[in-house]
Amino acid sequence: MSLEQNIQVLVKDAVKALYGVEATDAMVQLQKTRPEFEGNLTVVVFPFVKLARKAPAQVATEIGEKLMADGSGLIARFNAVQGFLNLVIDDAFWVKQLEAIDAEANYGQQPDRHQLMMVEYSSPNTNKPLHLGHVRNNLLGYSIAKIQEANGWKVVKTNIVNDRGIHICKSMLAWLKFGNGETPETSGKKGDHLIGDYYVRFDKEYKAQIAELMAKGMDEETAKKEAPLMLEAQEMLRKWEANDPEIRALWAKMNEWVYAGFDETYKRLGVSFDKIYYESNTYLEGKSEVEKGLAAGQFYRREDGSVWADLTKDGLDEKLLLRSDGTSVYMTQDIGTAKLRFQDYPIDKMVYVVGNEQEYHFKVLSILLDRLGFPFGKELVHFSYGMVELPNGKMKSREGTVVDADDLMDKMVEDAKEIYLEKNDQSPMSNVQCDEVARMVGLGALKYFILKVDPRKNMLFNPAESIDFNGNTGPFIQYTYARIQSVLRKAEKLDDLGILGNLGGLDPKELALIQRLTEFPQTVRVAGDNFSPAVICNYAYDLACDFNSFYHDLSILNEPDAAKRALRLLLAKNVGKVLNAAMSLLGIEMPERM
Repeated sequence: MSLEQNIQVLVKDAVKALYGVEATDAMVQLQKTRPEFEGNLTVVVFPFVKLARKAPAQVATEIGEKLMADGSGLIARFNAVQGFLNLVIDDAFWVKQLEAIDAEANYGQQPDRHQLMMVEYSSPNTNKPLHLGHVRNNLLGYSIAKIQEANGWKVVKTNIVNDRGIHICKSMLAWLKFGNGETPETSGKKGDHLIGDYYVRFDKEYKAQIAELMAKGMDEETAKKEAPLMLEAQEMLRKWEANDPEIRALWAKMNEWVYAGFDETYKRLGVSFDKIYYESNTYLEGKSEVEKGLAAGQFYRREDGSVWADLTKDGLDEKLLLRSDGTSVYMTQDIGTAKLRFQDYPIDKMVYVVGNEQEYHFKVLSILLDRLGFPFGKELVHFSYGMVELPNGKMKSREGTVVDADDLMDKMVEDAKEIYLEKNDQSPMSNVQCDEVARMVGLGALKYFILKVDPRKNMLFNPAESIDFNGNTGPFIQYTYARIQSVLRKAEKLDDLGILGNLGGLDPKELALIQRLTEFPQTVRVAGDNFSPAVICNYAYDLACDFNSFYHDLSILNEPDAAKRALRLLLAKNVGKVLNAAMSLLGIEMPERM
């Protein structure tokens, strides 16, 4: 039973004994004691004031005295401040809590729920490499999956690759016209970078054609539609959907280049997937479902042959599902993908990690799936997150100014190595060890900085700020962990860790650390309930701060009292364990040495 549960039972018993009333669980409101008051846990007594018909301070005092007299030994002392009862928990309880934490290998892991959650993230297009926006998406998706696993869910991590459509045809057409047979091998470029170059090249040539048509008197909108490159790309898409063998062969070859590039980036970023779906395999399923809905009167066909859904009764507008030429749109593809997923897995909860600019899309998808008779339609969860901005503005991928994920990771690791070498001029580490630490620290800085922000907010990514070894950063927490491992390596007898003996009372710094450790399981639950890696980041930072304060004020290895030394080593060991567990939920590796 947790401390909170213990106190809840004791308070309910005290209220019944004092005032003859059966208090409900909801009436017993507990919170962490504010730092300006003595105490570990505070009981809010206002819910009992009317029952007692006494002043709040008197009620708090009476309940405190009753708790002290109950014989449990849990409460060492108390103080009443108006309607708040601040409880000081006996040191013996905290020592037992620390021993229990030490004994639990998977501390913080919740019991198996026997339910399956699918988390979709990444969703790249095969016409360009992954960029900073994808980095936030992948880090959020992977961390959410890890956090939900810690909360007892069986999680299937999935990706839907946008491998068809007009944007893919643009890269293909540009490569045919301007590529001269260039390949990743001949160019020395990753496949996704190579194809991205041709997507940019298409846009450049397309804009030139628009300008040329406008110079001849055509208005801009018409010029965009009539530009030869756009007409050719649209014809290529029609041929693709008609299974033209040459177009399909080119498409397969270029996509393989891109997939190889994506795999390198995912591996380096430390994210993975259990199942990858491809829109080229799901869009026909979507078309089939739309046609069934059309036959059942759920949708309607316009004079030009396009198929639409009327959502005005749902407070939305009309949504295109099939173009006049019969080609699919994203919505149609997502219907097919959802159908296949629920055929493949017994999903209890489906979570889409997609930016907030797609909120309308997922409202529509939920309504359409429900209309088509899929019972899971109303239960879809769109985890909406904000955009990433840079100090010099937003990214613009089609203009070739995108912040590439690979380049970003290169820069983060390079900066981490430079800072590390400045701090460790006499480091005994080999070059290989130094490179590995720089990799962990650079990527840890990137991941932590992105994940510590409330995911629903837009964020400004500042690489220089993210890699600071002081403040609320990944490197600060990693350095704290490495410091702990150094202390443990220096300890002469680690076998003494569990032999605490007669401590003679806990120092406030020791007590604060133990209490923070006991909060980890609840932190994991809150992060899961709110789909928020930021909750884990905040906890890890607070725990690291508490340890550094403890480390600064109290001796560990040089403490002459054997029992106190054993306690402090046990504390250090378990702070390291919990820091490592918390950061692993963020996909961040922890170096043993720094």
